[in-house]
Amino acid sequence: MSQIGKAIRLERIMSRETRKTIIVPMDHGVTLGPIPGLVDMQDMVNKVAEGGANAVLGHIGLPLYGHRRYGRDIGLILHLMGSSKLSPNPDNKVTVMTVEEALIIGADAVSVHINIGDENDSEMMKILGDVSRQCMKWGLPLVAMMYPRGKKVKSEHDVEAVKLVARIGAELGADIVKTNYTGDIDSFKEVVEGCPAPVVIAGGPKAETQEDVLQMVWEAIQAGSAGVSIGRNVFQAPDPTKMVRALHRIVHERWDVDEAKKELG
Repeated sequence: MSQIGKAIRLERIMSRETRKTIIVPMDHGVTLGPIPGLVDMQDMVNKVAEGGANAVLGHIGLPLYGHRRYGRDIGLILHLMGSSKLSPNPDNKVTVMTVEEALIIGADAVSVHINIGDENDSEMMKILGDVSRQCMKWGLPLVAMMYPRGKKVKSEHDVEAVKLVARIGAELGADIVKTNYTGDIDSFKEVVEGCPAPVVIAGGPKAETQEDVLQMVWEAIQAGSAGVSIGRNVFQAPDPTKMVRALHRIVHERWDVDEAKKELG
């Protein structure tokens, strides 16, 4: 029965027609504070919903203060882990919420953040396993943010490292794996082909241009990505609604970059 629940809820955060998704993370407030674009979360949720995002993602503060059903419906993914930039080790993510609590609040899915290569990655992997079991029990989809980060990691975009962390996420029960784009279509195809779960790309740091973001997304879709989970490059865009519309054209309608960027004008 739990698999039926997962299937129903997955349609709240992933298009039934395209089997792809546009997620806008807004969990930055715990790590970085009220950064530009997220000072007024309710306003930003409205803007990305209007643009056609499938879901927003954040901590409990998002449904408390920012997630209001508005215009076009939008899914809610509650983030269960966190750390602060003031922490001794910001890459060590700890549990701040449970699956059951997220279900009570009305989340359509939950997410965890796992840094493989960190000195505390064994504890984070245990959290991933525990959350996965609870998600299977309650029929709640799990998004696993899987990143290679630590002393042994030469580059967070290295294809071998990204392939490994993505596979770990799928092997431990994630329904959607979020990870870094590896820089080109061929290498990212290896990531997608080696991960049984759908893979979405992270947006990363603020890009120099919006066209750079669209190009990265287009390449990821050509490689077989199931979509995007992009935060700062959406909510810090000059017009977040237009940026999401451009992403929608590429992710769900398979437009090329030159056509999609006309939505930014």
